[in-house]
Amino acid sequence: MTTRQAGRDLDTSKAHSARMYDYFLGGKDHFEIDKEAALVAAQAHPGIYVTARENRAFMHRATRVLAQEHGIRQWLDIGTGVPTEPNLHQVAQSVALDARVVYADNDPLVLKYAERLMRSTTQGRTAYIEADVTDPDALMSAVEASEVLDFDQPIALSLNALMHFITDPHDPYAIIRRLLDPLPAGSALAMNHCTPDFDPDTWNKVAEVYTKSGSPVQFRSHNDVRRFFDGLDLIEPGIVCCHRWRPAGPADGTEPADAEISLLAGVGIKR
Repeated sequence: MTTRQAGRDLDTSKAHSARMYDYFLGGKDHFEIDKEAALVAAQAHPGIYVTARENRAFMHRATRVLAQEHGIRQWLDIGTGVPTEPNLHQVAQSVALDARVVYADNDPLVLKYAERLMRSTTQGRTAYIEADVTDPDALMSAVEASEVLDFDQPIALSLNALMHFITDPHDPYAIIRRLLDPLPAGSALAMNHCTPDFDPDTWNKVAEVYTKSGSPVQFRSHNDVRRFFDGLDLIEPGIVCCHRWRPAGPADGTEPADAEISLLAGVGIKR
């Protein structure tokens, strides 16, 4: 199932953050203007390719932890981006065949490849909606209309590398509250967010690149990222650089430095 906003066309006149991310991951679903902007960002911070990979890896680990340790069987993934396998539903359904996932994004290119997001197990279910997180009322209405998620059962809200694109004038904390309000106790917020804490000069340059390319960003401190989890119970290890959040294997001394990643991550459970 897909839903689409009326009158939305693919804009190739300026770079889009989701398509830049696709380039960083080595994908092919981007345009020359996205590649050009991505290369400028990489010139400011060559480690941004590693940041993109670690962002993806955190999503995989957080999804498995929520499914295996907290019994979550439903996800709302906002800011999905261009599909890159394994997608969230594939990770979730590898743990629980009956997992259900609704994806949401506001880039028509993602809609073009949405069939990749709907290859569900027969026991589970997936859907894609085209919606903008800066209009959370409309987004949640579309989620409810899809009838994929049961709002009487816990739902994990997955927001990966998204909220730093929501600047203060849009009141990002109010957006998070609106998204979490209808979710029942036992639901979760899993998110990561770029930070300038470890290397302010570099990440200020990266922010300038994104803003000039047409995607304003606001990287936030650890304390500001922690505010997104107000009222939730953070699970161990709390909010840390994302490659240190439940790493898949023992540290062998080759992991990247926090300054190279500069992406804070956490998972909180709603009381």
